[in-house]
Amino acid sequence: MAGFSVSLDKEKALQEKMSCLRIREQDIIERFIRAQGPGGQNVNKVSTCVYLKHIPTGVEVKCQKERSQSLNRYLARRILVSKIETLVLGELSEERQRIEKLRRQKRRRSRKAKLKILEAKRRHSQKKSLRAPMLEMG
Repeated sequence: MAGFSVSLDKEKALQEKMSCLRIREQDIIERFIRAQGPGGQNVNKVSTCVYLKHIPTGVEVKCQKERSQSLNRYLARRILVSKIETLVLGELSEERQRIEKLRRQKRRRSRKAKLKILEAKRRHSQKKSLRAPMLEMG
């Protein structure tokens, strides 16, 4: 999996993520097809659209965001990895999000946050009191 027109750091991060999810290059079918839509002569002549299929999971991805094939190859792999990650870690990530939400709800507010909320309430109350009808004297 070399030859993408991205930085080595991005390429390395993608490889690490793929190895973490146990996605092997041998399990990926890669095809290049002509992109659809606007683009004129370039679209009609060059096969820049990348189609990937991960055989074990059956996940399919098609990417034609960029004009260059190598960049589309990288982006398609990134999309494939994110789709497989949601398949594999879907339950875990949703559960983790639910737990985090509960933790945030139960956490006590800081003194500064309480003061800020009370100040906002005071301002709102003053604004409303100015709308009250004037009392006539005399």
